[in-house]
Amino acid sequence: MSEEPDSDAAEGGGRDIAVPMEMYKSITVFSTLFAVAFVLLAFVMFDAATLDRSFVRGLVQDAFGAVGVGVGGQPLTIAFALVGFAFLTTGSGIYILGSRFRAEEMGNAKNEADET
Repeated sequence: MSEEPDSDAAEGGGRDIAVPMEMYKSITVFSTLFAVAFVLLAFVMFDAATLDRSFVRGLVQDAFGAVGVGVGGQPLTIAFALVGFAFLTTGSGIYILGSRFRAEEMGNAKNEADET
């Protein structure tokens, strides 16, 4: 019976991507920054969805009122909740993708056979 290599190795090198150290630092900083910003925006949208007197909800209602469209109530709540959920999933996705990178100098713990 022949030994088969890891499925990760057979599919093209595993789940992480080795990049130069400077690129790794940039990816880590900016992916974390964008992920945190999107999660914070998600909570702002959730706040606007749940509170009638939130700042963002007031701005949106005033903007629609300026063009002569009165909007409020349940449709606005649903819209803010959906936008908040989209921001939250986008921030999570950015963080997940950013965590797949590693610097070439870091090595790979999976390849070290003496860990038992």
